[in-house]
Amino acid sequence: MLLLPSLPATALSKTTEGQIRLMDNLGDTLVLDRPARRIVSLAPNITESLFAIGAGQHIVATVNHSDYPEAALAIPRIGTYNKVNRESLVAMNPDLVIAWESGNGVDVINHLKALGLPVYVTEALTFEDIATNLRDFATLTGRGTEGESVAAAFVERYQSLRQRYVAAAPVTVFYQVWNQPLMTLNDDNLIADVIRLCGGVNIFATAGPPMPVVNTETVLRADPDVIIASGMGEERPDWVDQWSRWPSLRAAQNHQLYFIPPSLLQRHSTRILDGAALMCQYLDQARQIIAPTTP
Repeated sequence: MLLLPSLPATALSKTTEGQIRLMDNLGDTLVLDRPARRIVSLAPNITESLFAIGAGQHIVATVNHSDYPEAALAIPRIGTYNKVNRESLVAMNPDLVIAWESGNGVDVINHLKALGLPVYVTEALTFEDIATNLRDFATLTGRGTEGESVAAAFVERYQSLRQRYVAAAPVTVFYQVWNQPLMTLNDDNLIADVIRLCGGVNIFATAGPPMPVVNTETVLRADPDVIIASGMGEERPDWVDQWSRWPSLRAAQNHQLYFIPPSLLQRHSTRILDGAALMCQYLDQARQIIAPTTP
């Protein structure tokens, strides 16, 4: 996917006597009389994006695991992204609720809208969506200039990575989400886009479900060049090194067993490019083993 700079959201939204009008991911138009100053964020990636554009100080409540940047830890919690305490949310008297369509669920979102709350629904499925969200959040908070600057920097960094690896030799990758059951991802997601960005080839690209459960024998037959582990926290899980029990596996034989914190790849915010930079670095290391370059 080629990301191109686009107009700032403020240029796309319609204003009437100072009003802010913006269409969300569900096709509904949200109207605000003034920039939001009491925001409830219903996902960690939304919290991160609000801080990225300088609007973090306006978040009055969020959900568990909204832990970046450090200032986010002080924000009151109203549950988890998939189990929101609606009474606590309403009690915060927000002038804007930013929801995550696939995470919060349409039923919760519709209920919040039925309560008369100003809800803006978002979904980031591509790199371009992340840049768009930054611009949209900036429009809703009256920070159009800041949002455009952050979005442009994100696009520029993405393009830099893309140009660097567009002609890179392919490297086969097994992205391991979890160990019991053994879970991975197919190619219909943003993490797969990161793998492709770095010149990687997902060995389960064509699997049926988005997050297939696979078995060890299938991984061994595919014999990936690299195994990238995810997990639940910021520490490298022990189970990624269990692949060393099969020394004939190329990734194990060449010591290409890596870990990228899930917060860098599974949260669709600006930090996904930090995760992408690590991914590209690891795949490059594998290339040097597969086909070393001559100085």
